[in-house]
Amino acid sequence: MSSTSNKLKSTVKNESLGVLSLAALGVVYGDIGTSPLYVMKTVFDPAHGLVISDNNIIGIISLIFWAIMMVVTVKYITLILRADNHGEGGIMALLSLASSSILNRHHLHRILFMIGAFGAALFYGDGVITPAISVLSAVEGLEVATPLLQPYVLPITLIVLISLFLIQQRGTGGIGAMFGPITLIWFITLGFFGLMNIAAAPEILQAFNPLFAVSFCLDNGLLAFIAFGAVVLAVTGGEALYADMGHFGIKPIRLAWYGCVLPALILNYLGQGALLLTDPSAISNPFFLLFPSWALYPAVALTTAATVIASQAVISGVFSVTRQAIQLGFLPRM
Repeated sequence: MSSTSNKLKSTVKNESLGVLSLAALGVVYGDIGTSPLYVMKTVFDPAHGLVISDNNIIGIISLIFWAIMMVVTVKYITLILRADNHGEGGIMALLSLASSSILNRHHLHRILFMIGAFGAALFYGDGVITPAISVLSAVEGLEVATPLLQPYVLPITLIVLISLFLIQQRGTGGIGAMFGPITLIWFITLGFFGLMNIAAAPEILQAFNPLFAVSFCLDNGLLAFIAFGAVVLAVTGGEALYADMGHFGIKPIRLAWYGCVLPALILNYLGQGALLLTDPSAISNPFFLLFPSWALYPAVALTTAATVIASQAVISGVFSVTRQAIQLGFLPRM
């Protein structure tokens, strides 16, 4: 293991569970935490042809809720986090674990290597795309508050991206210490304003019943299948949980999920659904319309910060995968 990793492990042992959970918020959950910005708007995009009706709104929220519960809570938090390789997670750690059980079966070893390499390549692609898209979306959000900045969107994006990668030399722990408190405020904001809107249309709570998700699928056929493509956006970033496990450990990641991220996400999606039940025209931007007019500009500023931070999850994950690939001999030393 590299000296950098050893120092990080030493730091992890000396930090309290609460501090590590706060740092994990800023590094691990930034990506999935910004999904509410665009999921509902994408689902009901006019190009998809899905009608904005009460049953469809409740059905979609139900699909999102159960996708988060099954994919993130059950798959990643409950099961996959157990498959650590001496505390490390990610596709390469999983590949190493699987390979150790078939040492004498070389043909299976080659197949496993191809699968692992393919999975790592997909994760690298995510690592390339996510920072660019996240930061660009954040800077474009500034146009809502200050339209005169539109000509400067790309230059500002480049400056932010370069700055983001320059601060990587401070290490994952240092970055988490900076981003964690901001991300905590972000999740509290998500939950609070989501809860405010639920009070206006409590019937959205029917989305907890999986029968509404099933009914939505049966009633909409092909349109429901297309909607799945947008619903999946609600769980993007879940893979960072496993990839970043070596940075913080299992307990801080799980505590941050159950204690903050999961309730905040669920409340916000329910709030957006409740808003659409009372005002279907809010589909133009259901996330920002959750906020009262006095909170809109602060919300844009906070969203900008949160979306920039979101790219850190995959950056840290790609670093972990690269380090593991070097240690396993799949990449040359860097």
